[in-house]
Amino acid sequence: MTANSNSSSLLFEPLILRAVTLRNRIAVSPMCQYSAVDGFANDWHLVHLGSRAAGGSGLVVMEATAVEARGRISPFDTGIWSDAHVEFLSRITRFIGSQGAVAGIQLAHAGRKASTARPWEGGNLVAESAGGWQPVAPSALPFDEGDPAPHELSAAEIHGIVEAFAAAARRALAAGFGLVEVHAAHGYLAHEFLSPLSNRRQDQYGGSLENRMRFALEVVEAVRAAWPEHLPLFVRISSTDWVPGGWDIADSVALARRLKLLGVDLVDCSSGGSSPAQRIPLGPGYQVPFAERIRREAGIPTGAVGLITTAQQAEQILRDGKADLVLLAREFLRDPYFPIRAARELGAELPTPVQYYRAF
Repeated sequence: MTANSNSSSLLFEPLILRAVTLRNRIAVSPMCQYSAVDGFANDWHLVHLGSRAAGGSGLVVMEATAVEARGRISPFDTGIWSDAHVEFLSRITRFIGSQGAVAGIQLAHAGRKASTARPWEGGNLVAESAGGWQPVAPSALPFDEGDPAPHELSAAEIHGIVEAFAAAARRALAAGFGLVEVHAAHGYLAHEFLSPLSNRRQDQYGGSLENRMRFALEVVEAVRAAWPEHLPLFVRISSTDWVPGGWDIADSVALARRLKLLGVDLVDCSSGGSSPAQRIPLGPGYQVPFAERIRREAGIPTGAVGLITTAQQAEQILRDGKADLVLLAREFLRDPYFPIRAARELGAELPTPVQYYRAF
């Protein structure tokens, strides 16, 4: 899983995943920009993602990108449900690759948390009369009290969404991505099936843990079959709902074991998002223990994410064997060139774009 490096820093040790080599263990976590039109990425996404690649990241993962139009969180999310979306995405992947980073994309379906306004516009549900649509879910349970009930998916509709994920993976390959991540976290559709807080079905997709895992496992199996064997596949999960009686870390370990058998290369360990009743004890690296436990008990590489903000903190996570990859989000919004700065702090070597060299 590792390659030789001249640096004593584990953060800047390459990571080999199938036929793909990340130049370091720093990844740009997928971050929604709510800036697309009809699912089409544009110059904002090119500059946003490209600058982080130029900043030295090993992996740059594009935001949650909807596998069907009704799977968008907001009307302004990126999409990959049409072949027409591929052309501009290809422009993004070419630039990321030209900067020495690997381009990844997160394939997503928002489920009952779809059709909402952008965060800076309040984030409330957008009515169909205002350009929104009826969200779908495993059960006709709204995310929040007072919200309209989502449409409960039939078995046939579930199978259609599974195929939409597979089709999206094929388009991701055509667009030049070297890695895909299935989004099964944060209260979106796959997580909604996993959590008993949102899944009250009585058929093969609800009830027992095995049944609640079925949709996520079918999606992963379909994506793995559509995605070339030599390219890596990640899955992002919410390791716990942070709500009594909800999805928890023991469930996540069981899921991770199944994901490993299906050919998943790394579990990206986040948490929460399934219920407004969640109580999250926020603090530096608060989700790292989940990555550590899943890595140890499921025997699968993991990614740590959540309030990781310094080079020393990221380095220590790897040195302590708690994860194999460190994903940063808000810190990258503050500093697109975090890896260059981190390399200098840790005494590692990381090429700086020649255009910017005089600044470093």
